[in-house]
Amino acid sequence: MKKHVQVAAALLFDNGKIFAAKRGDSPYPYVAHKYEFPGGKIEQGERGEDAVKRELLEELDLEVKVGGLFARHTFEYPDFIITLSLYECEQCSGFILKEHESYAWLDPKTLKEEEWAPADADILGTLRRVFGGVEE
Repeated sequence: MKKHVQVAAALLFDNGKIFAAKRGDSPYPYVAHKYEFPGGKIEQGERGEDAVKRELLEELDLEVKVGGLFARHTFEYPDFIITLSLYECEQCSGFILKEHESYAWLDPKTLKEEEWAPADADILGTLRRVFGGVEE
């Protein structure tokens, strides 16, 4: 049976663009060098909102105010299953890349699924409809 991982991630906007963090090398080639919404695993007994705050502080030295849940999605990778909870967040500080190889602020209308980790990519259509005014 595959391990099921609960992940909380941040949906950050600035001037109509979405923050995307690009992963570096990974033991899982299907997520290596792909964009993702920043965040990480929810610890036992931890709320998703608290996990987002903790993970962004650990990975980016970034403080955020966590808003509502934008989307929750379960995706099955070859090696594990992930349930991704994506929270709308407000950036409250600057940030430093500690674990990612790069980042970008991307226009919701031009998001390309092939550039994203598959679990995150499945949410892009919803983002384009809601924030980009693009019909799928």
